Amino acid sequence: MWSRTNRAAEEFYVRLLQEFDEEKKGICKDPFIYELLEKEETSHVEELQSEETAISDFSTGENVGPLALPVGRARQLIGLYTMAHNPNMTHLKINRPVTALPPLWVRCDGSDPEGTCWLGAELIITNNIITGIVLCMVTCKADKNYSVNLEDLKNSHKKRHHLSTTVKHDSAAVDQSMECLLTVRGDLDFAEQLWCKMSSSVISYQDLVKCFTLIIQSLQHGDIQPWLHSGSNSLLSKLIHQSYHGTMDTVSLSGIVPVQMLLEIGLDKLKKDYICFFIGQELASLNHLEYFISPSVDAQEQVHRVQKLHHILEIVVSCMLFIKPQHELLFSLTQSCIKFYEQNPLDEQHIFQLPVRPTAIKDLYQNEKPQKWRVEINSGQKKVKTVWQLSDSPPVDHLNLHKPGRDGL
Repeated sequence: MWSRTNRAAEEFYVRLLQEFDEEKKGICKDPFIYELLEKEETSHVEELQSEETAISDFSTGENVGPLALPVGRARQLIGLYTMAHNPNMTHLKINRPVTALPPLWVRCDGSDPEGTCWLGAELIITNNIITGIVLCMVTCKADKNYSVNLEDLKNSHKKRHHLSTTVKHDSAAVDQSMECLLTVRGDLDFAEQLWCKMSSSVISYQDLVKCFTLIIQSLQHGDIQPWLHSGSNSLLSKLIHQSYHGTMDTVSLSGIVPVQMLLEIGLDKLKKDYICFFIGQELASLNHLEYFISPSVDAQEQVHRVQKLHHILEIVVSCMLFIKPQHELLFSLTQSCIKFYEQNPLDEQHIFQLPVRPTAIKDLYQNEKPQKWRVEINSGQKKVKTVWQLSDSPPVDHLNLHKPGRDGL
């Protein structure tokens, strides 16, 4: 039996490698799609085959029909693919080192109790060495007569998971909560009040020039002596501080200078708003935020860092709104985001891991009606992770799925 299985694994790998080398020319990394040809007899399809006959009808061409394999046969093929790439299977008559082939996906007929429609295997490669394999299974209790294309399935998955890792499915509620949490501060200095007025009233470059011209003239004549917060390096702040001593530099309000001045006071305003929120909510200290609010870098880099800080704010507010975690969890999440963005560029698709005790979100799962349940189990030393995910929606949009009531889940 084992010799037959070994021989089947060797033959299957050789056929895949030949397909990869000849038709793909070793460049394309598209997955192999395994399906039955339409010309195959029904009795042949339904039988659970031996390892040798399981690979006899392999095809990856475009003449593949819509028929799928029984789950038993599909598992055989996935097993052969896994054996061939296992570095411990040194007894197999395969040239070493083993060439890492593209992923293998096998279409299933869904005749098993789980309603399996796809089985897949994708290699994990580190430093050009095969270090593991991810086994995938897509199940659905739906109409089996409709043949789903793998690429459509993958695109549908991407669409369903395109949102950022935060809970942004109700962006209006998030925006409203941010407005409530970022209340208008009572200690706005002259530059901040000016930015608020200009952001709502200035609609053209000419308006911008007129506004700054009026302010500079008033400073030169001593008509105003506005108050400012300390720590600002903006050009307008420098001019205001100079006006206290009766001497001011000459500034030509041409080119991008007025825009640059508006950007500088806007950045100062946003930084102070974020500082007020994170410190006021006791989620971070001024030292924690130093990287994001530092004026020692150029304006473009300051913009990038403020964008990162805004994303952290979105994540925290979303969790406060939808999950309502305890303060220590919010603090841990905030610190995790801060450490990540101190070393990485803005990435709204990044997944921030936050271990949560079930008791901390007891009210959430007792009172809410989730759309999806997911659990991950790690096996420890063997470094195997199994993920189960239960949803009340079909994995692809076009399948007709009978949707029972919540009580039937």
